[in-house]
Amino acid sequence: MSKRKIAVLGAGPMGLATAWQLVQDGYEPVIFEAGDRVGGMAASFDLDGLAIERYYHFHCTSDDGFFTLLEELGLSDKLKWSVTTMAYYFQGRVQKWGNPIALLTFRGLSFVAKFRYGLHVFLATKRRDWKPLDNQEASQWIKRWVGMEAWNALWQKLFDYKFYQYADNLSAAWIWSRLRRIGQSRYNLMKEKLGYLEGGSDTLLLALQEQLQAHGAELRLNCAAQRVVVEDGVLKGVETREGFETFDTVISTIPLPYLPKVLRDLPDDIVNGYRSVNNIAVVCITVKLAKALTPHFWLNVNDDEMDIPGVVEYTNLRPLGEGQHIVYVPYYVPGEHPVYADSDEVFIDKITGYFKRINPELQDSDFLSFHVHRYRYAQPICEPGFLERLPPVDLPVEGLWAADTSYYYPEDRGISESIDFGRDMARQATR
Repeated sequence: MSKRKIAVLGAGPMGLATAWQLVQDGYEPVIFEAGDRVGGMAASFDLDGLAIERYYHFHCTSDDGFFTLLEELGLSDKLKWSVTTMAYYFQGRVQKWGNPIALLTFRGLSFVAKFRYGLHVFLATKRRDWKPLDNQEASQWIKRWVGMEAWNALWQKLFDYKFYQYADNLSAAWIWSRLRRIGQSRYNLMKEKLGYLEGGSDTLLLALQEQLQAHGAELRLNCAAQRVVVEDGVLKGVETREGFETFDTVISTIPLPYLPKVLRDLPDDIVNGYRSVNNIAVVCITVKLAKALTPHFWLNVNDDEMDIPGVVEYTNLRPLGEGQHIVYVPYYVPGEHPVYADSDEVFIDKITGYFKRINPELQDSDFLSFHVHRYRYAQPICEPGFLERLPPVDLPVEGLWAADTSYYYPEDRGISESIDFGRDMARQATR
C-alpha cells in the first residue's frame, strides 16, 4: 500500500470518480465535501415523501464511462431505458418535435425553414471533428445554417432565457456537442431512448460512497477545504475549519469560481484564469403533480408570456407510479441578475400559471408539492476558444491538480463525462 497521502476536494460525480480510481490503484484518499451529502448537483432530496434528484439527469447510449462504473459496482441491472419524446410549445399549442415527421408537420414554419433546420441538425449529429467550430460563435453559426425564420422560432428563446447577456458569445463547438449527444441516443430516425437508474442517481452515489469507505477512503462531509497551502512553490496540505493537514497530492474538483480563494497561494496568472470563467446560476423548481403535464420528456417553450426555455417531465423517463408526476423547470440565469433573487413564491406562482397555460386541464388541486433549489455555479459559459483560456489541470506545483466540468469542453456537463475525466485525472496524478 502506498503511503502517499492524497486529498480529493469535492464529492460530486467527478470527485467520487477520482477517489474511486485512486482506491482501485491502491490509495486511501481523504475526500473533503462542503455539503451534507455526496453527489453535488446529482444528489437527491425529499419531496413530500419522495426521494428525488435536486436537478434532473438522464443517460445516453454513448455514456460508456458511466456504464463501466456501473459494471464495476455491480449495478448494471439498475440501468433502465425508456423511449422518450420531445415537443415544442409554440404559438399556443404543444407540438410534437424531435423527428422528421414532427418537423414536417410543425405549424408556424415555412418548408424552407424546416428543411434548413433539419439539414443543420442532421449534419451536426454526423460531424466528428469539433475543432473547426471551436472559435466560431454559436448563434451566428446556427443562423447561417437555418436562417432567421427558424432561428427566431426554434433557437432564440432558448439562448436568451438560458444565457442572457452571454447569448451572443458562445462557442459553436459547445452547442454542437449538445446536439450530437442527443442525436446519438436515437436508435432510428423516429425514436430516441434515454436511460435512468432505478432509485435515481442516489443508486450510484450511495454505492460509490459505501465502496470507497470499504476500500479505506475517508469521506468528510460538511468539511470544506478553505485553503490549499503552498509555500515557496511546494504543496503542504489542506486547511479546513478543523485545522491543517499535510498531503502529498491534492486533486480539486470543486467549481472553478471557488478556487481563487482556495488556491490563493498560486501565481496571479493562474488565479486570474479561474476568475475569468463566467458561470450561469440556476433556480430549479421541482413540481409534483397529480396528473401529467404532457406525454413528453422534454418540452421546449417559445411563448412571449413565459420566461423559460423549456421544462423536463422526468416521470416520462422514469415512471414513479400513478399520481406522482415530477416536472423540473430550470431557470438558468446569471447569479447577479434580479431574477435570481426572486422569492420562491414568485417562481411557484409563475410556474403554476405556465403549466395551466400548457395544459388547460390542470386544476389547482393537481399541484401537490413544489420545491425550489438554487445553485450559484451551475453552468460554465463556454466562449469561443474556451479551453485555451483555462489554467492547466496539472498545476505548476508538484502534486496539485484542479479541474471541474469546464475542462471536458466541448462536452456539456454530465455524470458520464465527469466520471471519465475524474478517473483520468486520478491516473495522471499518481503516475
